[in-house]
Amino acid sequence: MSNRIAFLGCGSMNEAILSGLLEAGTDPADVVATVRRAERAAELAERHHGVTAIAGEEEPDNNKQATKGSGVVILGVKPVGIAALAREISGALSPHTVVVSVAAAVSIAQLEAALPAGQPVIRSMPNTPSKVGRGVISVSPGTHCTTEQLQNVKNVLQGAGTVVEVPEEQVDALSAISGSGPAYAFYLAEAMAAAGRELGLDAELSLLLARETVAGAGMMLAEPGADPTALRKAVTSPNGTTERAIATFDERGMPAIIAAGARAAADRAAEITKQLG
Repeated sequence: MSNRIAFLGCGSMNEAILSGLLEAGTDPADVVATVRRAERAAELAERHHGVTAIAGEEEPDNNKQATKGSGVVILGVKPVGIAALAREISGALSPHTVVVSVAAAVSIAQLEAALPAGQPVIRSMPNTPSKVGRGVISVSPGTHCTTEQLQNVKNVLQGAGTVVEVPEEQVDALSAISGSGPAYAFYLAEAMAAAGRELGLDAELSLLLARETVAGAGMMLAEPGADPTALRKAVTSPNGTTERAIATFDERGMPAIIAAGARAAADRAAEITKQLG
């Protein structure tokens, strides 16, 4: 398989993966990215020195140009545009090129239907911490993806974080936890900062405390074998302040609220899949 990796569309998610790969040591000369505007191409080239960035307004066939000779092609446009992009690049694909979609709610069947017969594909769901090498990236192989091709893509993606293989029917559930999950953590930090202000803390200090506390707790969770329940209990002294806070969260139904939010996210992903189909 060619070492060249093409990122077709380089919004926040594809750039997060790209950043993680470069941070892990991927040769920038092996990476090409396509975008719509010349300004965005220049920004990417400056931020990720050595990466080739091609703007569609300068090179109308930029996606095909990037696809030719690439061993892995990562489709990173919005879900509604994935099928059209797949059809656009079909003539530039090698039969052995693995096409990876990171678009939420686009099924393997929908992707395969838009590509040449027998094209190996992988459906993936990354999350934004991939940008700092702490992402979670799922992979679900398509009908024609070999074990070797799947492993090669895993090797490519692991520079951006933890790669997990899941059956496609579990992707919506995974998306509700790890795909949307960073936003939940940021939402918690927002709420903590707001609570600090209500308690009389300076707004800047309150934000600092919330931000660094959530980030620090995340680093503790990243330790090998870390268990969130054990970590929580270690901070929760009997009859102490933390115990009172956790009891209040439980009384207000926070676990059920989080579960309901995750279910809503998974249901929405399924709705989008049906709409795209």
